[in-house]
Formats: sequence, structure tokens, C-alpha cells
Amino acid sequence: MVFRIAVLGGDGIGPEVAAEAARVLEAVSSAYGHTMTFETGLIGGIAIDETGSPLPQETVSLCRRSDAILFGAVGGPKWDDPSASVRPEQGLLGIRKALGLFANLRPVRLNAALANASTIKPGVLEDTDLVVVRELTGGIYFGERGRRDGGRTAYDTMIYTEAEIERVLRVAFELARGRRRKVTSVDKANVLESSRLWRETALRVAQEYPDITCEHLLVDACAMHLIRRPASFDVIVTENLFGDILTDEASMLSGSMGMLPSASLAEGTLGLYEPIHGSAPDIAGKGIANPIGAILSAALLLRHSLKLEQEAAAVEGAVESVLADGYRTGDIAQPGGETVSTTVMGEMIAGRI
Repeated sequence: MVFRIAVLGGDGIGPEVAAEAARVLEAVSSAYGHTMTFETGLIGGIAIDETGSPLPQETVSLCRRSDAILFGAVGGPKWDDPSASVRPEQGLLGIRKALGLFANLRPVRLNAALANASTIKPGVLEDTDLVVVRELTGGIYFGERGRRDGGRTAYDTMIYTEAEIERVLRVAFELARGRRRKVTSVDKANVLESSRLWRETALRVAQEYPDITCEHLLVDACAMHLIRRPASFDVIVTENLFGDILTDEASMLSGSMGMLPSASLAEGTLGLYEPIHGSAPDIAGKGIANPIGAILSAALLLRHSLKLEQEAAAVEGAVESVLADGYRTGDIAQPGGETVSTTVMGEMIAGRI
């Protein structure tokens, strides 16, 4: 069987880390007898420069005829004008909407070899293994927005339908059934009407999963407990804005944003897979970016879109093996410790598949 993979490198370090993820997928293909084809597409700032659009129709078409999408990052100082009518981030938001990528999975698991990479005490981090399920196509990022009073008043609207909330909750509960059977639903129901609908829907859906323990936390309390007792969480599910913030916070549990993967899933098997970090334009082209988040995203691609669990586990095992042997990129190295480049890290992980 031939698997078609779209590669959208984007801007900054995006192309660098996406290339290493593709390298690892090629190693998987060779080791396990699969055939994968890779086709690149434009998105973000580079797409604006070349086509005038952050999401050309050709890129949408490429993604729709692919089995899965590898994504890098978008944005950079060249396009960093908040008042601009066309911005790189519109490409990412647009592809999520165009492909119906409504559920974003962000796993956070502490690698034993990196126990001292985080600024949090190792004893607090011990046994941390959680997944945040973030709703991705609703909420304040997609609600009505604008200015009035001559531009002196601005508004953004957080809007959710019951159906949008229910479908992402079901993703979380089904995921918990294959893990430790606990779901934490996060909202701000003491203040926001959209969160009151979220909690009402969560209470109703939870009744259909009597085998799953369900708790409800306000987002500020969840932010505190993520640092205080991260190992107590299994599956966290929340809306778009809260999920964006909480997952960046959770990335620090692993020591670096460069370590964490994500999967953005639609109905069916199509998914977009990307590291959670941004384009990091300050280090682009220097060969020092950490590709592990992108490589672990490729493992999620194998697991969720291609249904190749053994191969996904092999990628994760290769990452653990390289880290256990002491190899580090600069973001996870001890002060004064030896580091390897983006390419060398990718080559080493691919070589252990």
C-alpha cells in the first residue's frame, strides 16, 4: 500500500524539523516494507510571498488527496504586523477549518533521561503522562471580531455550539478508555456562558461513560495543578483558547517546547501532525533546532492516520534510545554539555528504527 504524505514546512525552523520527521518516516518505510510518497506544499509567510495567500488552494487540494499531513510552523518578523489583512497564522487556522481538524491531541510524557531538563523538581514530575485534547475549530479564534468607536473599542466573540463541544468530548472519553480512564474537563463556568454550556454538555456525555472518572476544573485551577501535581492528570479536554495556553504551559513539564508533538484530527483518519513550538525565526537556518517534537508528531501520524502502531512505537523507542545515550540539542542540554545539530539528531533517530 502507498501512503501519501503532504509536507507543509512553512516558515522559520518549520522546514528544518519537518525534513527530519520525513527522514524518520522514510526509515520506517524501509524497515517495515511500506511505501510512502512525500509532496510539499506552501503555507504561511512563504506562501504569502510566493502566491499572495497564506493558504493557496493548491495546498488545500494537496492535503485533501493525502493520507496525512506533516506540518512545520508559520510566522516570523517579516510578516509580524498585527494590523495586516493577510498574516501567516491565517494559513494554519484556515487549513484546520478547511479539513475539519476539530480535535487537537497534545501528549505530555516525561522522558526519564530528561528528568533534570525541566525547571520543575523531578519529584513533582515523576510519572507524568497526560494528553490534552483541545477543541480546534471553534471558540474565540473563529468567532466574530472587530473594532468600533473609531477603532478605540475591540471585541472578540467566544462562541460554541453543543455539537462542537460534544464531538471533542467524545474524542477525549474514547481516548481515556485506552489509557487510565480519567477525563478532566476544563472550563470557566463560573464566569463564561460558553463554559456553562461546555460543562452541561460534559456532564451529560460523562453519563454515557460510566467506566471513566470525570472531573471538572476551572481553567485557572487547572493551570495551577498542572505545575503542582501533573501526574494526577490523564486526559484533559478543553476549548480552543484554554487549550492553546495550557498546552504551552504543559510543554515545560518536559523541559522544552521542542520536545512535544501534536495531532490535529478530523472525522475519519485524516490528520495534521506538528510540533507544538513556533517558527523560532531567531534560530532558523542555524541547524540547532530540536526536531524531536516533529519526529514524535510523525509517530502520532503513524498511529492515528496510518494505523501502524508497531511502527509508531518504534519511532518513540528510537527517540528514547538516542536520549538515553546522552545526545541533546541545545534546548535540552545541561549548561556546558555537548550538543548535536538538527540534522544529526534526525539521522541518529532514523538510524535506530
